Amino acid sequence: MVRLLAEEFTYAKAGVNRRLREESKKALSLLKETYRFSHFGEILQLPYGNIFPIGNNRFLDLVIEGIGTKVLVAQLAEKYDTIGIDGVAMAVNDVIRSGAKPLAIADNIHTQVSDPKLVEELMKGIVKAAEEAGCIVPSGEIGDVAEIIKGLSEGKGFDMVFSCIGILSKDEIIYGNGLKPEDIIIGLRSSGLHSNGITLARKVLFKQWGGKYDPFEIPDGLSRELVYEVLEPTRIYVKPLLELKRQVEVKAAVHITGDAYLKFGKLMNFSKGVGFFFDNFRPQPIFELIQKTAPEVRGIITDEEMLKTFNMGWGFAVIVDRE
Repeated sequence: MVRLLAEEFTYAKAGVNRRLREESKKALSLLKETYRFSHFGEILQLPYGNIFPIGNNRFLDLVIEGIGTKVLVAQLAEKYDTIGIDGVAMAVNDVIRSGAKPLAIADNIHTQVSDPKLVEELMKGIVKAAEEAGCIVPSGEIGDVAEIIKGLSEGKGFDMVFSCIGILSKDEIIYGNGLKPEDIIIGLRSSGLHSNGITLARKVLFKQWGGKYDPFEIPDGLSRELVYEVLEPTRIYVKPLLELKRQVEVKAAVHITGDAYLKFGKLMNFSKGVGFFFDNFRPQPIFELIQKTAPEVRGIITDEEMLKTFNMGWGFAVIVDRE
């Protein structure tokens, strides 16, 4: 039954507090003390991270990413052969924002128990994604931390973190500055939820976390079981972006992940006096389902909160000159 006076349900109420996260990030300024050890020159700050020189006008971009509570959805489905795709995608899609080409990926998998079958399934996704991104996976680690990691099913708990290193020359850098009001934003289609907003989605959609549906139910508007819709792997944008860069100048590149469209705000620090107008969204049915279902079980999710939390159909975006 829909509550007549449903309160607003937000990412913070689901357990992800943006304000505290931003406060925590202030401590990252301490890392600047290490910048003096950059062996080949000054570290270059870009809107979404830093790149560092390695000589001969070449730079490296090093990132590390996770997939959050999407691992719980994999456990719910008992399907583990695609979740590795998400981990690789999150890392390589971050690296290409600077204009870098991914070179290598390393993975860190923490498990409740080192289940050989589980690890084999995880590796299938990692290999498939690395092939799509065109990079190697030369190293990684598997750790047993049963006292830390718990799963929905006994022995199936795990978490995954991925790092990626990419290389670029000085003339390949996407600086994210010099934006003008008449520039064009091109959104690249997502495959669905990707790997962000999952905590909010879980608590609205799945009975296991207080939501409405059984995991293998097919709600109106979807063409397959709900758990598989949420588990759809994150799209990899390496090839499309590198191909686009060969054709036009890409002024900025945005991986629409955590905080979704709030991420565009970081570009304002590099191009004063510009804002962003979006008028061409075609969200997949899963987003409508989340917003429509929320008042029945949790509370209203406003349009603003949806845009702060979910990719709404765009997994990546580039900004180019109108001409």
